[in-house]
Amino acid sequence: MRLAAVSAFIVTVASARADEARCPGTASAFEPNGANLANLESGANRTLEILAIGSSSTEGIGASSPANAYPARLKDELTHDDGIAADVRNAGVGGELAVKTLQRLKAALKTGWAELVIWQVGTNDALVGVDEALFRATVESGIAAARAAGVPLLLVDPQFTQKNPDEARFERFVEIVDEIGARDHVPVLSRFAMMKRRGTKDAQALLSKDGLHMNDLGYRCLAHAIAEAIEGAKL
Repeated sequence: MRLAAVSAFIVTVASARADEARCPGTASAFEPNGANLANLESGANRTLEILAIGSSSTEGIGASSPANAYPARLKDELTHDDGIAADVRNAGVGGELAVKTLQRLKAALKTGWAELVIWQVGTNDALVGVDEALFRATVESGIAAARAAGVPLLLVDPQFTQKNPDEARFERFVEIVDEIGARDHVPVLSRFAMMKRRGTKDAQALLSKDGLHMNDLGYRCLAHAIAEAIEGAKL
């Protein structure tokens, strides 16, 4: 039984490495924006508590199972590949707009549990026609709440998709997230840049059949990009 378990682990690791090789390059998609992430320091008897909050891309719509949503894959990669004990809580609610997520984010911050928040934001707001000024104010309010709680925040902008009625508007929401991150010194992982720079065909390989949500590979790549960002910030 022990040999079987070891063999299964080796197969799992090999599969994960193969997935990583198929992922778009992340170096130009992550912008630390001069943020101070010193309290991501880890110790031998310490678990990094991470809150993953957002909408369907956090919940894992499009994945074959909850185990393949990005928060679960992130926990696996941090623990098994990077040697960082981590607890990643999935607080994704499919279809949710940023203003609703903001309420949940503020409530979660009050518990004092999270040491890092990953906020995936913007896709639904762009698609359903939320006012751009309201969206900007919502993201800014979330950043302010995280700072008041003393919790580092990582923003994840919308994914690249061709399933939107107004491409120019969609890209403005991407730009809003990126601009706020640069101005307020908040790290941003740009899924949009990560996917689009590889071209439409490669980007579509990361999406589920609906052409909007990520598939298992897409979530694996997102988790890998976030893990690289966290590993780079860890002291």
